[in-house]
Amino acid sequence: MPKLRLAVVTTHPPGKGSLNEYAYHFVRFLRQKEEIGEIILLPDQLPPDQTYCFEARPGLAPVSVIPCWSFGAHDNAWRIRAAVRQANPDAVLFNIQFASFGSSKVSATLGLTAPYWVKRTGYPTLVLLHNIMETTNLRSAGFARNPFVESFIRFFGTQVTRLLLTADLVAVTIPKYVEILEAKYKATNVVLAPHGAFEDTPQPSFDLPPGPIKILAFGKFGTYKRVETLIEAFKLLQDGSRPPLELVIAGTNSPNAPGYLESVRQRYADIPNIRYTGYVAEQDIPRIFSEAAVVVFPYNSTTGSSGVLHQSGDYGKAVVLPYIGDLAEVIAEEGYSGEFFAPGDAHSLAAAIARVIDNPARRRELGRQNWIASRGLPIAEVVDWYLLHLEILIKQRQGDAARRLPAT
Repeated sequence: MPKLRLAVVTTHPPGKGSLNEYAYHFVRFLRQKEEIGEIILLPDQLPPDQTYCFEARPGLAPVSVIPCWSFGAHDNAWRIRAAVRQANPDAVLFNIQFASFGSSKVSATLGLTAPYWVKRTGYPTLVLLHNIMETTNLRSAGFARNPFVESFIRFFGTQVTRLLLTADLVAVTIPKYVEILEAKYKATNVVLAPHGAFEDTPQPSFDLPPGPIKILAFGKFGTYKRVETLIEAFKLLQDGSRPPLELVIAGTNSPNAPGYLESVRQRYADIPNIRYTGYVAEQDIPRIFSEAAVVVFPYNSTTGSSGVLHQSGDYGKAVVLPYIGDLAEVIAEEGYSGEFFAPGDAHSLAAAIARVIDNPARRRELGRQNWIASRGLPIAEVVDWYLLHLEILIKQRQGDAARRLPAT
Protein backbone atom coordinates (compact mmCIF):
# COMPACT_ATOMS: atom_id res chain seq x y z
CA MET A 1 0.00 0.00 0.00
CA PRO A 2 1.38 3.49 -0.84
CA LYS A 3 2.38 5.64 2.08
CA LEU A 4 -0.53 7.45 3.69
CA ARG A 5 -1.17 11.17 3.28
CA LEU A 6 -3.21 11.91 6.40
CA ALA A 7 -4.99 15.16 7.25
CA VAL A 8 -5.41 15.84 10.98
CA VAL A 9 -7.93 18.45 12.16
CA THR A 10 -6.88 19.55 15.64
CA THR A 11 -5.39 22.21 17.82
CA HIS A 12 -1.61 22.00 18.19
CA PRO A 13 1.12 23.95 20.03
CA PRO A 14 1.93 26.81 19.98
CA GLY A 15 -1.86 27.12 19.74
CA LYS A 16 -3.41 27.04 23.19
CA GLY A 17 -6.72 25.36 22.39
CA SER A 18 -8.14 22.33 24.12
CA LEU A 19 -6.42 19.00 23.27
CA ASN A 20 -3.29 20.73 21.94
CA GLU A 21 -1.02 18.62 24.19
CA TYR A 22 -2.64 15.40 23.03
CA ALA A 23 -2.21 16.45 19.41
CA TYR A 24 1.45 17.36 20.00
CA HIS A 25 2.30 13.84 21.14
CA PHE A 26 -0.02 12.13 18.67
CA VAL A 27 1.57 13.91 15.70
CA ARG A 28 5.06 13.44 17.16
CA PHE A 29 4.67 9.65 17.12
CA LEU A 30 2.66 9.62 13.91
CA ARG A 31 5.63 11.18 12.10
CA GLN A 32 7.79 8.22 13.13
CA LYS A 33 5.59 5.60 11.45
CA GLU A 34 6.80 4.07 8.18
CA GLU A 35 3.23 3.97 6.86
CA ILE A 36 3.00 7.77 6.85
CA GLY A 37 4.12 9.66 3.75
CA GLU A 38 2.87 13.09 4.83
CA ILE A 39 0.84 14.67 7.60
CA ILE A 40 -1.35 17.59 6.57
CA LEU A 41 -2.08 19.45 9.80
CA LEU A 42 -5.29 21.50 9.74
CA PRO A 43 -5.08 23.52 12.97
CA ASP A 44 -6.60 26.81 14.10
CA GLN A 45 -5.06 30.08 13.00
CA LEU A 46 -2.44 31.63 15.29
CA PRO A 47 -1.84 35.25 16.29
CA PRO A 48 0.41 37.15 13.84
CA ASP A 49 3.50 36.76 16.04
CA GLN A 50 3.30 32.92 16.18
CA THR A 51 3.78 30.17 13.64
CA TYR A 52 3.60 26.40 13.44
CA CYS A 53 7.04 24.92 12.96
CA PHE A 54 8.02 21.30 12.29
CA GLU A 55 11.65 20.38 11.86
CA ALA A 56 12.49 18.34 8.78
CA ARG A 57 14.52 15.33 9.90
CA PRO A 58 15.48 12.03 8.27
CA GLY A 59 13.15 9.25 9.34
CA LEU A 60 10.28 11.60 10.17
CA ALA A 61 7.33 12.15 7.86
CA PRO A 62 7.02 15.75 6.64
CA VAL A 63 4.26 17.96 8.03
CA SER A 64 2.39 20.45 5.87
CA VAL A 65 0.38 23.01 7.85
CA ILE A 66 -2.79 24.68 6.61
CA PRO A 67 -4.25 26.83 9.41
CA CYS A 68 -7.87 26.95 8.31
CA TRP A 69 -10.20 27.69 11.22
CA SER A 70 -10.58 30.04 14.18
CA PHE A 71 -11.97 29.33 17.63
CA GLY A 72 -15.40 30.91 17.84
CA ALA A 73 -15.92 31.42 14.10
CA HIS A 74 -19.24 30.30 12.62
CA ASP A 75 -17.84 29.07 9.28
CA ASN A 76 -15.22 26.65 10.57
CA ALA A 77 -16.86 23.55 9.09
CA TRP A 78 -16.87 25.03 5.60
CA ARG A 79 -13.31 26.30 5.94
CA ILE A 80 -12.14 22.86 7.09
CA ARG A 81 -13.92 21.17 4.20
CA ALA A 82 -12.30 23.59 1.74
CA ALA A 83 -8.85 22.93 3.23
CA VAL A 84 -9.38 19.18 2.98
CA ARG A 85 -10.35 19.49 -0.67
CA GLN A 86 -7.27 21.64 -1.28
CA ALA A 87 -4.95 19.11 0.39
CA ASN A 88 -6.73 16.07 -1.11
CA PRO A 89 -5.45 13.58 1.53
CA ASP A 90 -6.05 9.84 1.62
CA ALA A 91 -8.01 10.16 4.88
CA VAL A 92 -8.96 12.70 7.54
CA LEU A 93 -8.67 12.32 11.32
CA PHE A 94 -10.45 14.72 13.69
CA ASN A 95 -9.04 15.14 17.22
CA ILE A 96 -11.93 16.97 18.89
CA GLN A 97 -14.27 17.39 21.82
CA PHE A 98 -17.59 19.20 22.11
CA ALA A 99 -16.04 22.62 22.75
CA SER A 100 -13.19 22.39 20.24
CA PHE A 101 -14.49 24.99 17.82
CA GLY A 102 -16.02 27.63 20.08
CA SER A 103 -17.24 28.61 23.52
CA SER A 104 -20.61 29.82 22.24
CA LYS A 105 -23.41 27.39 21.50
CA VAL A 106 -23.61 28.38 17.84
CA SER A 107 -19.89 28.27 17.01
CA ALA A 108 -19.34 25.01 18.91
CA THR A 109 -22.29 23.33 17.21
CA LEU A 110 -21.51 24.51 13.69
CA GLY A 111 -17.86 23.51 13.99
CA LEU A 112 -18.81 19.98 14.99
CA THR A 113 -20.59 19.47 11.67
CA ALA A 114 -17.17 19.47 9.93
CA PRO A 115 -16.72 15.65 9.98
CA TYR A 116 -20.14 15.26 8.33
CA TRP A 117 -19.26 17.64 5.48
CA VAL A 118 -15.82 16.10 4.99
CA LYS A 119 -17.35 12.61 4.83
CA ARG A 120 -19.96 13.88 2.35
CA THR A 121 -17.14 15.29 0.21
CA GLY A 122 -15.83 11.77 -0.20
CA TYR A 123 -12.89 11.35 2.19
CA PRO A 124 -12.51 8.45 4.67
CA THR A 125 -13.16 10.11 8.02
CA LEU A 126 -12.19 9.03 11.54
CA VAL A 127 -13.26 11.07 14.58
CA LEU A 128 -11.43 10.80 17.90
CA LEU A 129 -14.08 12.19 20.25
CA HIS A 130 -12.75 12.96 23.73
CA ASN A 131 -16.10 13.55 25.43
CA ILE A 132 -19.79 13.10 24.80
CA MET A 133 -22.78 15.26 25.65
CA GLU A 134 -24.50 12.59 27.72
CA THR A 135 -21.82 12.57 30.44
CA THR A 136 -20.98 16.29 30.44
CA ASN A 137 -22.22 18.50 33.27
CA LEU A 138 -23.16 21.53 31.17
CA ARG A 139 -23.52 23.89 34.12
CA SER A 140 -20.10 23.05 35.52
CA ALA A 141 -18.57 23.32 32.06
CA GLY A 142 -19.95 26.84 31.66
CA PHE A 143 -22.46 26.13 28.89
CA ALA A 144 -25.80 26.25 30.72
CA ARG A 145 -27.02 28.43 33.58
CA ASN A 146 -30.60 27.18 33.89
CA PRO A 147 -32.58 24.01 33.14
CA PHE A 148 -34.22 25.47 30.00
CA VAL A 149 -30.87 26.31 28.39
CA GLU A 150 -29.49 22.94 29.44
CA SER A 151 -32.42 21.11 27.80
CA PHE A 152 -31.99 23.21 24.66
CA ILE A 153 -28.27 22.41 24.44
CA ARG A 154 -28.80 18.71 25.09
CA PHE A 155 -31.39 18.54 22.30
CA PHE A 156 -29.01 20.07 19.79
CA GLY A 157 -26.13 18.07 21.26
CA THR A 158 -28.04 14.91 20.39
CA GLN A 159 -28.47 16.08 16.80
CA VAL A 160 -24.77 16.98 16.53
CA THR A 161 -23.83 13.58 17.93
CA ARG A 162 -25.92 11.95 15.21
CA LEU A 163 -23.96 13.96 12.62
CA LEU A 164 -20.64 12.98 14.19
CA LEU A 165 -21.68 9.35 14.03
CA THR A 166 -22.00 9.61 10.24
CA ALA A 167 -18.19 9.50 10.12
CA ASP A 168 -16.72 6.22 8.95
CA LEU A 169 -15.43 5.52 12.45
CA VAL A 170 -15.79 7.26 15.83
CA ALA A 171 -13.20 6.44 18.49
CA VAL A 172 -13.79 7.22 22.18
CA THR A 173 -11.45 6.68 25.10
CA ILE A 174 -13.82 5.46 27.83
CA PRO A 175 -15.81 2.18 27.70
CA LYS A 176 -18.95 3.84 29.09
CA TYR A 177 -19.01 6.15 26.06
CA VAL A 178 -19.16 3.16 23.71
CA GLU A 179 -22.08 1.72 25.69
CA ILE A 180 -24.01 5.01 25.64
CA LEU A 181 -23.51 5.68 21.93
CA GLU A 182 -24.45 2.16 20.96
CA ALA A 183 -27.52 2.07 23.20
CA LYS A 184 -28.91 5.55 22.54
CA TYR A 185 -27.95 6.02 18.88
CA LYS A 186 -27.78 2.38 17.78
CA ALA A 187 -24.31 3.19 16.46
CA THR A 188 -22.31 0.38 14.89
CA ASN A 189 -19.19 2.40 14.03
CA VAL A 190 -18.01 3.31 17.56
CA VAL A 191 -14.83 1.75 18.94
CA LEU A 192 -12.87 2.05 22.16
CA ALA A 193 -9.45 3.63 21.60
CA PRO A 194 -6.96 3.78 24.48
CA HIS A 195 -5.84 7.28 25.47
CA GLY A 196 -2.20 6.25 25.67
CA ALA A 197 0.76 7.52 27.68
CA PHE A 198 2.42 10.64 26.27
CA GLU A 199 6.04 9.86 27.06
CA ASP A 200 8.15 6.73 26.79
CA THR A 201 10.07 7.70 29.91
CA PRO A 202 12.34 5.47 32.02
CA GLN A 203 11.25 4.83 35.57
CA PRO A 204 11.78 8.04 37.58
CA SER A 205 13.52 8.08 40.94
CA PHE A 206 10.39 9.32 42.78
CA ASP A 207 12.66 11.62 44.82
CA LEU A 208 11.93 15.33 45.08
CA PRO A 209 14.26 18.19 44.21
CA PRO A 210 15.46 20.43 47.05
CA GLY A 211 13.29 23.38 48.00
CA PRO A 212 9.64 23.78 48.96
CA ILE A 213 7.26 20.85 48.58
CA LYS A 214 5.31 21.72 45.45
CA ILE A 215 1.60 21.00 45.08
CA LEU A 216 0.62 21.24 41.40
CA ALA A 217 -2.70 21.92 39.67
CA PHE A 218 -2.53 21.92 35.87
CA GLY A 219 -5.14 22.77 33.24
CA LYS A 220 -7.63 25.33 32.00
CA PHE A 221 -9.52 26.74 34.95
CA GLY A 222 -12.78 28.47 35.75
CA THR A 223 -15.59 26.06 34.83
CA TYR A 224 -15.52 22.57 36.33
CA LYS A 225 -11.84 23.04 37.27
CA ARG A 226 -11.77 25.67 40.02
CA VAL A 227 -9.00 26.44 42.48
CA GLU A 228 -10.78 28.21 45.35
CA THR A 229 -11.20 25.01 47.37
CA LEU A 230 -7.59 24.07 46.63
CA ILE A 231 -6.34 27.42 47.91
CA GLU A 232 -8.45 27.09 51.06
CA ALA A 233 -6.97 23.61 51.56
CA PHE A 234 -3.49 25.02 51.00
CA LYS A 235 -4.13 27.57 53.75
CA LEU A 236 -5.02 24.73 56.13
CA LEU A 237 -1.83 22.87 55.24
CA GLN A 238 0.37 25.87 56.05
CA ASP A 239 -0.05 25.44 59.79
CA GLY A 240 3.64 25.60 60.70
CA SER A 241 4.01 21.85 61.21
CA ARG A 242 5.46 21.10 57.76
CA PRO A 243 8.45 22.09 55.68
CA PRO A 244 7.84 25.02 53.32
CA LEU A 245 5.06 24.40 50.79
CA GLU A 246 4.35 25.98 47.42
CA LEU A 247 1.11 25.81 45.45
CA VAL A 248 1.72 25.92 41.69
CA ILE A 249 -1.34 26.76 39.58
CA ALA A 250 -0.16 26.03 36.05
CA GLY A 251 -2.30 26.91 33.07
CA THR A 252 -4.81 29.42 31.80
CA ASN A 253 -8.45 30.38 31.95
CA SER A 254 -11.01 28.16 30.26
CA PRO A 255 -12.44 29.84 27.14
CA ASN A 256 -15.78 29.80 28.99
CA ALA A 257 -14.34 31.65 32.01
CA PRO A 258 -12.31 34.68 30.86
CA GLY A 259 -10.64 36.55 33.72
CA TYR A 260 -11.15 33.74 36.23
CA LEU A 261 -7.56 33.24 37.36
CA GLU A 262 -6.97 36.98 37.51
CA SER A 263 -9.92 37.35 39.89
CA VAL A 264 -8.69 34.43 42.01
CA ARG A 265 -5.22 35.90 42.18
CA GLN A 266 -6.64 39.20 43.40
CA ARG A 267 -9.00 37.56 45.90
CA TYR A 268 -6.22 35.47 47.49
CA ALA A 269 -3.40 38.00 47.17
CA ASP A 270 -2.72 37.73 50.91
CA ILE A 271 -1.99 33.99 50.80
CA PRO A 272 1.78 33.39 50.52
CA ASN A 273 3.59 30.80 48.44
CA ILE A 274 1.14 30.55 45.53
CA ARG A 275 2.65 30.72 42.04
CA TYR A 276 0.62 31.22 38.88
CA THR A 277 2.64 30.14 35.85
CA GLY A 278 0.24 31.10 33.07
CA TYR A 279 0.36 29.04 29.89
CA VAL A 280 2.97 26.27 30.06
CA ALA A 281 4.81 25.65 26.79
CA GLU A 282 5.23 22.01 25.79
CA GLN A 283 8.99 22.03 26.44
CA ASP A 284 8.40 23.20 30.03
CA ILE A 285 5.86 20.53 30.98
CA PRO A 286 8.46 17.90 32.04
CA ARG A 287 10.04 20.34 34.49
CA ILE A 288 6.68 21.46 35.94
CA PHE A 289 5.61 17.87 36.63
CA SER A 290 9.01 16.57 37.72
CA GLU A 291 9.29 19.23 40.44
CA ALA A 292 5.86 18.46 41.93
CA ALA A 293 5.35 16.29 45.01
CA VAL A 294 1.69 15.76 44.17
CA VAL A 295 -0.72 16.69 41.36
CA VAL A 296 -4.16 17.81 42.51
CA PHE A 297 -7.34 17.66 40.42
CA PRO A 298 -9.64 20.38 41.80
CA TYR A 299 -12.62 19.24 39.71
CA ASN A 300 -16.31 19.26 40.56
CA SER A 301 -17.22 17.26 37.42
CA THR A 302 -15.43 15.78 34.38
CA THR A 303 -15.65 16.03 30.60
CA GLY A 304 -13.64 13.10 29.31
CA SER A 305 -10.53 11.07 29.88
CA SER A 306 -7.91 13.17 31.66
CA GLY A 307 -4.71 14.00 29.81
CA VAL A 308 -3.37 15.48 33.05
CA LEU A 309 -3.81 12.14 34.82
CA HIS A 310 -1.86 10.39 32.06
CA GLN A 311 0.86 13.05 32.23
CA SER A 312 1.07 12.58 36.00
CA GLY A 313 1.63 8.88 35.39
CA ASP A 314 4.30 9.61 32.78
CA TYR A 315 6.34 11.42 35.43
CA GLY A 316 5.58 9.05 38.30
CA LYS A 317 3.51 11.45 40.37
CA ALA A 318 1.10 10.84 43.20
CA VAL A 319 -2.31 12.38 42.56
CA VAL A 320 -5.15 13.70 44.69
CA LEU A 321 -8.52 13.68 42.99
CA PRO A 322 -12.27 13.27 43.41
CA TYR A 323 -13.64 9.82 42.61
CA ILE A 324 -16.25 11.07 40.15
CA GLY A 325 -17.40 10.67 36.57
CA ASP A 326 -14.81 9.96 33.92
CA LEU A 327 -11.94 10.10 36.42
CA ALA A 328 -13.47 7.15 38.26
CA GLU A 329 -13.85 5.33 34.93
CA VAL A 330 -10.20 5.85 33.99
CA ILE A 331 -8.97 4.80 37.43
CA ALA A 332 -11.05 1.63 37.33
CA GLU A 333 -10.12 0.74 33.76
CA GLU A 334 -6.43 1.70 33.55
CA GLY A 335 -5.01 1.02 37.00
CA TYR A 336 -4.26 4.54 38.26
CA SER A 337 -4.62 5.35 41.95
CA GLY A 338 -4.49 8.29 44.31
CA GLU A 339 -5.83 9.83 47.45
CA PHE A 340 -9.46 10.91 47.12
CA PHE A 341 -11.44 13.86 48.45
CA ALA A 342 -15.01 15.16 48.45
CA PRO A 343 -15.44 17.86 45.76
CA GLY A 344 -15.82 21.34 47.22
CA ASP A 345 -14.66 20.33 50.72
CA ALA A 346 -11.42 22.12 51.65
CA HIS A 347 -10.87 20.03 54.80
CA SER A 348 -11.30 16.78 52.85
CA LEU A 349 -8.90 18.03 50.18
CA ALA A 350 -6.31 19.19 52.73
CA ALA A 351 -6.46 15.80 54.46
CA ALA A 352 -5.96 13.97 51.16
CA ILE A 353 -2.95 16.12 50.22
CA ALA A 354 -1.51 15.65 53.71
CA ARG A 355 -1.70 11.87 53.33
CA VAL A 356 0.69 12.24 50.39
CA ILE A 357 3.11 14.98 51.41
CA ASP A 358 3.41 13.84 55.03
CA ASN A 359 4.18 10.25 54.04
CA PRO A 360 7.04 9.91 51.52
CA ALA A 361 6.54 6.14 51.31
CA ARG A 362 2.89 6.61 50.32
CA ARG A 363 3.86 9.31 47.82
CA ARG A 364 6.41 6.99 46.19
CA GLU A 365 3.96 4.07 46.19
CA LEU A 366 1.31 6.10 44.36
CA GLY A 367 3.85 7.55 41.97
CA ARG A 368 5.18 4.10 41.11
CA GLN A 369 1.67 2.67 40.59
CA ASN A 370 0.69 5.55 38.32
CA TRP A 371 3.91 5.25 36.32
CA ILE A 372 3.26 1.53 35.83
CA ALA A 373 -0.34 2.29 34.77
CA SER A 374 0.92 4.82 32.24
CA ARG A 375 3.23 2.20 30.72
CA GLY A 376 0.23 0.01 29.93
CA LEU A 377 -0.15 1.39 26.43
CA PRO A 378 2.23 4.07 25.09
CA ILE A 379 0.75 6.48 22.58
CA ALA A 380 3.15 5.10 19.95
CA GLU A 381 1.13 1.88 20.04
CA VAL A 382 -2.15 3.81 20.07
CA VAL A 383 -1.04 5.49 16.83
CA ASP A 384 -0.52 2.01 15.32
CA TRP A 385 -4.12 1.22 16.24
CA TYR A 386 -5.36 4.28 14.33
CA LEU A 387 -3.22 3.50 11.31
CA LEU A 388 -4.64 -0.02 11.16
CA HIS A 389 -8.20 1.28 11.18
CA LEU A 390 -7.42 4.01 8.64
CA GLU A 391 -5.93 1.42 6.29
CA ILE A 392 -9.13 -0.62 6.59
CA LEU A 393 -11.30 2.45 5.90
CA ILE A 394 -9.27 3.40 2.82
CA LYS A 395 -9.45 -0.14 1.41
CA GLN A 396 -13.20 -0.22 2.03
CA ARG A 397 -13.64 3.11 0.27
CA GLN A 398 -11.52 1.94 -2.67
CA GLY A 399 -13.55 -1.27 -2.88
CA ASP A 400 -16.83 0.66 -2.85
CA ALA A 401 -15.55 2.92 -5.63
CA ALA A 402 -14.48 -0.06 -7.73
CA ARG A 403 -17.91 -1.68 -7.37
CA ARG A 404 -19.58 1.51 -8.62
CA LEU A 405 -17.57 1.52 -11.87
CA PRO A 406 -19.64 0.50 -14.89
CA ALA A 407 -18.91 -2.95 -16.31
CA THR A 408 -16.88 -2.99 -19.55
